[in-house]
Amino acid sequence: MPGTARRSEGNTVGRGKQINYQAIPEAYRPREQEGAADDAERSRSTTQEKDGSKRNLIYPEAPEPLPLPVIDNHTHLDFRDGKLNVSVEQAVQAAAQVGVAGLIQVGCDVPSSEFAVRAAQQNPAVLAAVAIHPNDAARLAERGQLDAAIERIDELAGQERVRAVGETGLDYFRTGPEGRPVQEESFRRHIEIARRHGKALQIHDRDAHQDVVRVLRDEPLPPKVVFHCFSGDAQLARICNENGWYMSFAGTVSFKNSTGIQDALALADPRLILVETDAPFLTPHPYRGRPNASYMIPYTLRFMAGHRGADLEQLCSQVMANTLEVYGAF
Repeated sequence: MPGTARRSEGNTVGRGKQINYQAIPEAYRPREQEGAADDAERSRSTTQEKDGSKRNLIYPEAPEPLPLPVIDNHTHLDFRDGKLNVSVEQAVQAAAQVGVAGLIQVGCDVPSSEFAVRAAQQNPAVLAAVAIHPNDAARLAERGQLDAAIERIDELAGQERVRAVGETGLDYFRTGPEGRPVQEESFRRHIEIARRHGKALQIHDRDAHQDVVRVLRDEPLPPKVVFHCFSGDAQLARICNENGWYMSFAGTVSFKNSTGIQDALALADPRLILVETDAPFLTPHPYRGRPNASYMIPYTLRFMAGHRGADLEQLCSQVMANTLEVYGAF
């Protein structure tokens, strides 16, 4: 656990891997006397992986800086992982040290969306996205609170520093068939909000590709559509290419079993490629399962360049141009 790990260089943690604590950004290094993660309003599970093994809660070492700056298209700074409290300013500074010049802070309910707006208003390297996550939409509907929540998202979407409505969409992994009609209703209402305010749409699509595409084809769309944490295959990539929908690749693209996502990356129109962390989740290989943060983007982007046979500097330049095309200047 971070509260008890020694910080001396060369300490061994987990499966025998030595960790150079001095290579971890200072704000992310293990330190004593941190509050428990379950004290936070939102936090990632700190206990075990699906296979029953304990998670290594120490953040990875910082990667080599990128040759040109990029933006983390999707992150959650209000989620804690392990026992660390890292401020927005500290997260932005750590990311900047490796060439990640800014980030999109993404909401998934009213409190996190309000957090995103505050973060964007207080830090010039942060822009906000606001929404009710599809899984939260189903839960709020059960309590009769969905309409009020979406109305608040509509209010927040009008803020200048809010550049996207999301993450919204469909999730058939965590919500069963009984919740799908509510998810779709919420999705359609978010599309309308994004279109009316002229903001980009950030889509959460988990095990629901066909229905997400169906809804998008049904509705008048906002100017820009982004598939956050792109999880489709070559077929969905072709559909995105045909429609001018952006594909944002997270650390999952580097996983050894993600052949479908890797096929999609190979086919993606370079003008439609974005990169993200979805931190603190989806840490790229070789640190899968460890905590994630915006400073980890270079690991994912280097994998993407290698997989596409692309020059890293050119890919950075293209991804940055794409990001500014979607969200505008910071």
